[in-house]
Amino acid sequence: MSSNQDKRLIGTVVPVGALRGSRSIGVGEFPDLIEFGELCKTMGIGLIQILPVNDTGYESSPYGALTAFALHPLYLRIGDMPEAEGFSRKLAEIRETFEGEARFPYGAIIRAKITMLRDIYREHERFVAERAESGGPLGRWIEENQWVKEYAVYRRLKEAHGEKSWKEWISHREPEKQEIESLWNDRSVRGEHLFWAWVQEALDAQFGAASARLRDAGIILEGDLPILMNEDSCDVWAHGGYFNSGLSAGAPPDMYSPKGQNWGFPIYNWEAHEKDDYAWWRQRLAVAAKYYHAYRIDHVLGFFRIWASRREDNSAMLGRYVPSLPLTDKALKAGGFDEARIRWFSRPHIPGSEVWESLKTGGLDGADLASEAERVFRQALDRIGGEDLWLFKDDIAGEKAIERLPLHQSARAYLLGAWGNRLLVEYGKGTYTPTWHYKDSRAYGSLNDGEREALEALLEKQRRDSEKDWEKQGKKLLTVLTRSSSMLPCAEDLGAVPACVPKTLKKLSVFGLRVVRWFRLWAEEGQPYVPFGEYPELSVCTPAVHDSSTLREWWEEEADRQGFTDFIGEPSLPPVYNPGTAQKILKKIASAASRFRVFQIQDLLHLSPRWYAADPASERINVPGTSNEFNWTYRLPAKISEIAKDGELIQKVRDLGTVKGAPRAKKPASQPPAV
Repeated sequence: MSSNQDKRLIGTVVPVGALRGSRSIGVGEFPDLIEFGELCKTMGIGLIQILPVNDTGYESSPYGALTAFALHPLYLRIGDMPEAEGFSRKLAEIRETFEGEARFPYGAIIRAKITMLRDIYREHERFVAERAESGGPLGRWIEENQWVKEYAVYRRLKEAHGEKSWKEWISHREPEKQEIESLWNDRSVRGEHLFWAWVQEALDAQFGAASARLRDAGIILEGDLPILMNEDSCDVWAHGGYFNSGLSAGAPPDMYSPKGQNWGFPIYNWEAHEKDDYAWWRQRLAVAAKYYHAYRIDHVLGFFRIWASRREDNSAMLGRYVPSLPLTDKALKAGGFDEARIRWFSRPHIPGSEVWESLKTGGLDGADLASEAERVFRQALDRIGGEDLWLFKDDIAGEKAIERLPLHQSARAYLLGAWGNRLLVEYGKGTYTPTWHYKDSRAYGSLNDGEREALEALLEKQRRDSEKDWEKQGKKLLTVLTRSSSMLPCAEDLGAVPACVPKTLKKLSVFGLRVVRWFRLWAEEGQPYVPFGEYPELSVCTPAVHDSSTLREWWEEEADRQGFTDFIGEPSLPPVYNPGTAQKILKKIASAASRFRVFQIQDLLHLSPRWYAADPASERINVPGTSNEFNWTYRLPAKISEIAKDGELIQKVRDLGTVKGAPRAKKPASQPPAV
């Protein structure tokens, strides 16, 4: 455990790929952390937080890893490998091709690097094979890192299948441990497996060296452990029993995502993990601890309960929390609701007139209207008796089935909306849970006062009973994590936070996250910001995260500037962000009572006029809900060595570390609901 963990620190968040080192070739590499650490030490920064650095293959999002253990070849400095001697000209060509890019072209760079590594490996394959023999340095490394066998076999098979998901492979799907070991020992493909092990050995050495240099400099390196695994990953492939792939994890609806977020990742089978004494998680933490002194627990709410949707749906609108106690047929009937009423609650009832109206709105009329309406009723709906009221056909299992129907787009759009128009979701025979927007449903609107009161009593009991399960599970799992490593745990606890979460985090001394723009008293009139003196000491305070706008873009495009200036006592700040505005806002944030005050590197760079991009939106790391070549490819606006010459910037960042904490309130505010 780092001696700095008990100190009040200023920190910064930077993706490794964003670093522009003196020797990097178009993208940041692990050795660049050493150079960046020297700059941070000069600035008085005591913590560097990075995004996940596990191998994601040809997917740029660091949260879609192919493995929980292997590092990303993207961050390997090939020129530092002894086998790379003689390849300096080709490395220079890669640098010349990519170094001038404002954002790094992820796909092109990872392909160029893998190609270069393949070329080097071919020239040194015999040497690598000798090092891999029993007693050789690579052989010893493999024995100490057994996970690399699964990873190497997986990567070789994935390449052989054109990078397709393992679920689409023609063989070796869902293998047993003995099968993977047999594949690893196959002499005919040993060279392919050793290639991936050789790359990982080099990555481990470079990242380990960078971590040690930061530790020696007194800087905490904080890693990021995504809670979930990509379904197309080595871990889900090799350890399928640890995962429930029948459900897809995500987040419930909110003001930004009215249909929720469906991440496509499987949820965990916690019973299987417990049976193995959480061996997979313990190993994951042990590997992370080789490099990190602290770690961010991504989506910590998922350890308490995870929002899960059926694979038949694309959105998360009809998801539910797992675990949660069900609302049963028996309880509903005891509450005065018969089978017909329960069916009314749990199955969308569609008036035929709405189908016709949706088609008219879509621009159809006359014969086209009648023909399309007939198609909708025939292919998607069954009539209830003689009424003009319809149910979805039994063979329509979810949104994916609706989207496959050969219907007019306006009909499909209407049916998708109707699919979610229900009060309850039946997820097992006779077991139900309320939908997130159940109060907006047709069924809820039809309730009389007595029915509404009876139903709300049942739902409130379900919530209370479920929260007991959430607290029990969260406490158990986080206790395993915190006792399995000396790394300092910092939780990302944003979202719809149940009351048991902050209580459990405090009991286990896990830091929470407080994002200034969202840490507000939402239930109070005017939704005031929480005073900086009321921030918990065991917390990380930050003005922005990788999924949000930078502080500059927030200020110019999104903020309630009047409300925020009143809050910080700076009424004369201009609408256009500038270094003076940045200095005043960052100093106020630095006064938060949180032990760690952590700023994205972009927000710190805005203390100097030299580092402003023309368009503030171009400085974002990620825009949630979008998939493009922009996301996750942010780069510093200049080399680290150039930024290090900016004395004005260095002094202003140092000044943040001297800001005294705001007077602590007698009774700190509890975590309000976050957006």
